[in-house]
Amino acid sequence: MVRNTIYYAFKPLLPILIRRRIRRWFAARRRGQVGDVWPILPGSERPPEGWPCWPEDRKFALVLTHDVEGQSGLDKCRQLMELEKKHGFRSSFNFVPEGGYRVGSELREELWGEGFEVGVHDLHHDGKLYSNRRVFAEKAARINHYLKTWGAVGFRSGFMLHNLEWLGDLDALYDASTFDTDPFEPQPDNVGTIFPFWVQCTPVNGNHRSESSNLSLSRGYVELPYTLPQDSTLFLILGERRPDIWFQKLDWIAKHGGMALLNVHPDYLGFAGEQPSLRTFPADFYEEFLKYARRKYGHCFWHPLPKEMAAFAARLKSPPPRKPRRVCMVTYSHFLSDTRVMRYAEALAEAGDHVDVIALQGAGETLPKETLGNINLRRIQERVGRSGKSRLSYVLPVLRFLAVSSLRVARQHTRKPYDLLHIHSLPDFLVFVAWYPRLRGAKTILDIHDILPEFYGSKFGAPDGSMGHRLLKWAERVSARCADHIIISNDLWFESYTARTGTGDKCTVFINNVDTKVFYPRPRTRTDGKCIVIFPGGLYWHQGLDIAIHAFHKVTAALPQAEFHIYGDGKMKDSLVALSNELGLSSRVRFFDWIPVRQMADIMANADLGVVPKRADSFGNEAYSTKIMEFMSLGVPVVVSNTKIDRYYFNDSVVRFFESGNVEALAEGMLEVLRAPDLRERMVTNAMNYATRNSWESRKHDYLNLVDRLILGNGNGSAPPSEPSAGKSRPSPPAADPKPEAVALE
Repeated sequence: MVRNTIYYAFKPLLPILIRRRIRRWFAARRRGQVGDVWPILPGSERPPEGWPCWPEDRKFALVLTHDVEGQSGLDKCRQLMELEKKHGFRSSFNFVPEGGYRVGSELREELWGEGFEVGVHDLHHDGKLYSNRRVFAEKAARINHYLKTWGAVGFRSGFMLHNLEWLGDLDALYDASTFDTDPFEPQPDNVGTIFPFWVQCTPVNGNHRSESSNLSLSRGYVELPYTLPQDSTLFLILGERRPDIWFQKLDWIAKHGGMALLNVHPDYLGFAGEQPSLRTFPADFYEEFLKYARRKYGHCFWHPLPKEMAAFAARLKSPPPRKPRRVCMVTYSHFLSDTRVMRYAEALAEAGDHVDVIALQGAGETLPKETLGNINLRRIQERVGRSGKSRLSYVLPVLRFLAVSSLRVARQHTRKPYDLLHIHSLPDFLVFVAWYPRLRGAKTILDIHDILPEFYGSKFGAPDGSMGHRLLKWAERVSARCADHIIISNDLWFESYTARTGTGDKCTVFINNVDTKVFYPRPRTRTDGKCIVIFPGGLYWHQGLDIAIHAFHKVTAALPQAEFHIYGDGKMKDSLVALSNELGLSSRVRFFDWIPVRQMADIMANADLGVVPKRADSFGNEAYSTKIMEFMSLGVPVVVSNTKIDRYYFNDSVVRFFESGNVEALAEGMLEVLRAPDLRERMVTNAMNYATRNSWESRKHDYLNLVDRLILGNGNGSAPPSEPSAGKSRPSPPAADPKPEAVALE
């Protein structure tokens, strides 16, 4: 907006050819960057909720408008009117009340008499209408005078500048100052829809509609965005020599049943007999469009005047659409195997948002770039595997990832600004990837998957109070302060994290709710007669896989057909393989590399039993395990270590607990579930009900609302008192609960 203020201040001093060259230079640079959002914006075709069919059951709507900017345009109004009448069309002519020409009552009455419409176009058409709130209120009073005098109900700002809240000051039925998508406008913030919508008005600084307005009680107006590129943009700025883009966009709108609204300026039309000019394009282009619409669609479209379209939309009062967001997710993980990151990204993409993901490159992933619907995935480096065992060998790749992703995010934000960056830990200081977009106004979410100081202590055996531990707590506090909002992955960590960082007012708990679109019951495809026990996840000490292998050794004595399948990687892999060989289980305990989530779900669904053997005397005591709910949703029973975090969320009706670290207890639990069909069936039924109630579908809208609140500037994104999404959010307990004290409802 600062750039616009400067431009319109100096515009009267610049010759028109200089102004045109400036706009062409900007447009040429811009066009190469916006092919994915112009002339068609994916997602803008979604109709408002409850949208009915068009009147007379027509396929789509076509609305024609004209902005008359100067005397030359005024002189061509009758020619343009006759051209449209010849092909059976009517339109609206919008005039500048106090501009460089005067429109007489005779022309206005002639237009009305021929079935056309007259609207008000700005006040002075100088780009200064929205200079400040006081100036706008004063000018709005003058605009209302002309609306009343001319009998007009429609308004459009000069240069498509707009402030939908301030426009409530006008006594207008509709405004037409926005667009579905147009990155070439001075104010390129699209509304992201090819449908009209209702704008509810609220008084601002005591300003409101005049009491004389016949719309004053409605407290709102209809917004009619133009959905076909403007003539000046296509032919004068971008230099198109054919109206093909109009044809293509009209066909797309017709296919999706939207509103095709076109704005053509008579000032820029060159009619037959006129001398060609750099300021005009052939009027034949517009006539070709009218012929095309009539020839291809006949009378299957509704062709109202703008006031008729607004009256139709005013009865519906469809709210404005959720504007598509541009979101960047940064994660030091493999995206296709990280269910938490995937859930967020897919939820945003399904809502019509554009999502860029910067992640690691996994084994077998050869494509540095991949497009998954509305998600653009960029892989920038491989993760350090189990070969890196020193602390430095882990830190250096993270720092490299931080540097490379920071540069990539800054470059992309310069080209196409992000509204939000969602940064996933570990480590917390990845939040500094967002430094440049945040300086430019983008919002930032820091997502705490694992609480860093405890994870570090578990991984490297660093005690609380050590230099490294203290340094990470300091980094934790600094990182927290640099985020607009913080998501924490479980309620126990919420208590610890907020106490250490003092950020309870901007923290929300989102556990790893299972995605039932991926993890759902499916028929078993395995018929080998084996009994498969499975563990998918990181191979680290706190996961207790050595305990599970020792327990499985005891299980094989009773179940010779049993196999233990372990999927994942980590620094313990070599020692776990050696342990299996030492116990004579090399053919019974099988190790597999990580695989994408959707493939993993199919494999897990074919298992007979899942195990989560975390150590309660380690980081695992408070680390929430996504695997438990995934097994539940698949209908696979699961044996779980009796950790603090898992006792907090689950009880004995949905999982089989065993004493953490106790090999005998784990073996007993595995055999009990594998041998008792009634117990298995009861556990599976209770667990599936629990997982359904607490699936990602139950929290997805809370996340989308959080994103909207942050972007729209509601402080730190915290929910209003009536909304439950902020702060702690514990899943609802199992329906059947033989030990209700284990759930401890709050």
